[in-house]
Amino acid sequence: DRDGYTYIIDRIKDPILVGGFNVYPRNVEEAIYQHPGVAECTVVGVPDDYYGQAVKAFVKLKEGERLSADQLGAFLEDKLGKHEQPRHIEFRAELPKTMIGKLSKKELVAEEMAKYRRSKNQAA
Repeated sequence: DRDGYTYIIDRIKDPILVGGFNVYPRNVEEAIYQHPGVAECTVVGVPDDYYGQAVKAFVKLKEGERLSADQLGAFLEDKLGKHEQPRHIEFRAELPKTMIGKLSKKELVAEEMAKYRRSKNQAA
């Protein structure tokens, strides 16, 4: 803030490390939620061979809404720094939730890690 204090606004274990920059998923999620067509979203880090990790957003749209990844990316351009921009955006009809109804990042990260391992095994 203007007095020189720094505040942690997300869980310390959650940052996504993109080319040496810490990206806090909550910041990206808050920007995505500003779009009127978005019902739910969650953001995770996915493996990236060049940057270490990349930002990936999983988005559920509101009923009857249409939105492309390019349109959402353009919407976010002036709301997020370049390193915070989602490199991947995936739209889903439903997002996984925990037993208490919270969005489950753990399940999505596991899916992405499995995809990454398969792609590496196929390339080998």
